[in-house]
Amino acid sequence: MSEKALKKPDGRHLDVAESIKRLGPWFQNIHLPDGNQTAPDHWLGDFPMFKWQDLAPSIPADLSGWTALDIGCNAGFYAIELAKRGAHVTAIDHDPRYLRQARWVAEQFGFKNQITFLEMEVYALAELEQNFDLVLFLGVLYHLRYPLLAIDIVSDKVNRMLILQTLMMPGLDVADVPEDLHFHDRARLHDQGFPKMAFIEHKLAGDPTNWWVVNHAGIEAMLRTANMKLVSRPLEETYICEPAPGWRAMNRHIPSNVRTAAPQ
Repeated sequence: MSEKALKKPDGRHLDVAESIKRLGPWFQNIHLPDGNQTAPDHWLGDFPMFKWQDLAPSIPADLSGWTALDIGCNAGFYAIELAKRGAHVTAIDHDPRYLRQARWVAEQFGFKNQITFLEMEVYALAELEQNFDLVLFLGVLYHLRYPLLAIDIVSDKVNRMLILQTLMMPGLDVADVPEDLHFHDRARLHDQGFPKMAFIEHKLAGDPTNWWVVNHAGIEAMLRTANMKLVSRPLEETYICEPAPGWRAMNRHIPSNVRTAAPQ
């Protein structure tokens, strides 16, 4: 749906409200320019605005000249916020319903020509020639069957800054991990703070696509193996990284034909 909502003769914004209802249900509550909201009764509250308010100070206020990638863009909340700061944004999602919402939202803000929306799986980024100054990888990793492959692919697209958020185990423990774990010393894998991920065979919170829950040490280790340098943790379960020195030289062992039908 691409029509832009218009005011009724009496000035009420019923066209926008009707469009919101027609495009729903919505997972992101977006405050539209006319005052309407897409999901004002969201069960999480004003989501994801409250998360953005904590994250926003860690992102440059002026992104003029920057290119940005929003992975799993949903209805386009973060893409819109980056566009407001001047970035040219590519926003991808595998769900055409979310992309219909996002394109409509971008029209409401006048960002139709500043944001490019693509129906794409994260793994298909391996075949995308473009790199990006800023990459948002929020709320996606734990829904992926192949998380380390995804991190490798995504990190290879980052020129300046990667922001990753994922569902995690409680705690911030980090064990002293040896450079080479002895074959007969595998009991250390049970140590508190050893890098690890729990595999969810069935469901977590009623969602069968919640495949993985990583611990703090695990996500830090995975990012390092993708040659990303950890910069900060501006809020819970969220990591800001930049490419480590010499990162391109690693040329991550990513197969050239990695574009697959892997379930997300």
